[in-house]
Amino acid sequence: MAEIVLRVRLITGDHLDVAYEETGTADVDEVAEHAIIALAADSGMIRAHHGDRVIVLYGRGVATLELTPRGAVL
Repeated sequence: MAEIVLRVRLITGDHLDVAYEETGTADVDEVAEHAIIALAADSGMIRAHHGDRVIVLYGRGVATLELTPRGAVL
């Protein structure tokens, strides 16, 4: 299982840091690619964690995603 931390900038201009994990793969680049592909789809969404909360992030509300080598701060 691999986990990445994404800094998400919403179309409103606000941003938040979320943790996204995927089972079955250990490659961080592959997990990031899956998140991008999912959010780029017409009805795209991902389930992520923001602190201790589970959130569903819909692609139509996302302006940009940022992934850094060290990750964002949660």
